[in-house]
Amino acid sequence: MANKAQIAVASWGVRTSFHSLVALLVAGIVLGVVYLTRDAEQPPLDEDRAVILRKTAKMASLAPAPSTSKSISTSEQDCDLFTGRWVFDNVSYPLYKENECKYMSDQLACEKFSRRDLRYQQWRWQPHGCDLPRFNATALLERLRNKRLVYVGDSLNRGQWVSMVCLVESAIPPNLKSMSAKHNNSLLIFKASEYNATIEYYWAPLLVESNSDDPVNHRVPDRIVRVQAIEKHARHWSNADILVFDSYLWWRRSQMKVLWGSFGSPDGIYKDVMMPRAYEMALNTWSDWLEVHVNRSKTQVFFVSMSPTHERAEEWDGEEGQNCYAETEPIAKEGYWGSGSDPGMMRVVESVVDQLKARGLGVQILNITQLSEYRKEAHPSVHRQQWEPLTEEQKAKPISYADCFHWCLPGVPDVWNELLYAHIFHNRTQRLENRVDGL
Repeated sequence: MANKAQIAVASWGVRTSFHSLVALLVAGIVLGVVYLTRDAEQPPLDEDRAVILRKTAKMASLAPAPSTSKSISTSEQDCDLFTGRWVFDNVSYPLYKENECKYMSDQLACEKFSRRDLRYQQWRWQPHGCDLPRFNATALLERLRNKRLVYVGDSLNRGQWVSMVCLVESAIPPNLKSMSAKHNNSLLIFKASEYNATIEYYWAPLLVESNSDDPVNHRVPDRIVRVQAIEKHARHWSNADILVFDSYLWWRRSQMKVLWGSFGSPDGIYKDVMMPRAYEMALNTWSDWLEVHVNRSKTQVFFVSMSPTHERAEEWDGEEGQNCYAETEPIAKEGYWGSGSDPGMMRVVESVVDQLKARGLGVQILNITQLSEYRKEAHPSVHRQQWEPLTEEQKAKPISYADCFHWCLPGVPDVWNELLYAHIFHNRTQRLENRVDGL
């Protein structure tokens, strides 16, 4: 493979650097060799990367780093924005300052809550073979003029929404921006009046109706979902121009109690359904709604893949029994994949999205999982608002209450939004030909 890569690089240099007849003849010979072999296998770099990912997979039968799109064109090649590495960049990042974002959440404001190592704010995602387009708040707001961008999902999706609001709000004069809440705070709306644009977030952690739908009081001992009921939520998404969905963490259990019927109805039928079947049933209801209600000529639809957790330090060669607490550096090993991410769940998403595509509706998966897997140091850990007083036992053992699920801001969700920004501007939601590798 190395020889082929060297030939390809050499031929490219000849092709682009010399214009004499001799150089053209040499280039023609070399290109002939390259083209004869290219049709028979994947490009060397892609194949090598796939081998690395498979070798490091925690589940031998699954490719751990789903690569769902090669959708952003760069000069003469398509580039997979989701495969790359983190580069420390304290010049370009962070893209905004935590204390200057009026709408920052105390759940994500790690610097405010005494975090002193701020390197987590200064890492740039560098895709292999190309660059991630630089986020331009004014350009995005112009694209959103007279439009609605709506995030739908759980608290990870809410964090991405907060990130987007922080990314754009500095470009809007104070008297031309506002925040409001509707429907018992399930719907949060940031409005840029000058552009008549809204960036909204709707709380629906399981997408379909459940007994966890209250945005504040949703911690219930026995979680129940109505996998065939979505209209209660979906009526708030109707007519959106850009929809960004996520739903994963709330499904992380071996089974889910499913209700056929209405909450409180004596005729309701309850049954425990194993995972990932219950997840699949809910996503099928979600996809059916999209198929019927989404205006294909107007609306772009995105689904954000699993946001990884970092609860077991031994998985990245840390001390057994530890988690993300006190971590200060990303994971350097390419292809790292922890047990907090379930490729089987990703397979369900891929299948549902493929079926939607076959029915004429393209959904772009933002595959943030692998790139976020590397960022064990970017969680709030103990540096966040604690909604309940800490016990003496917790204070004595910080890892016991460290938040290794959400993400500090500025931080990783900003990159998720940079990826979203790139896809919005390239309008590639219909291109889904590159699926999960190995599934």
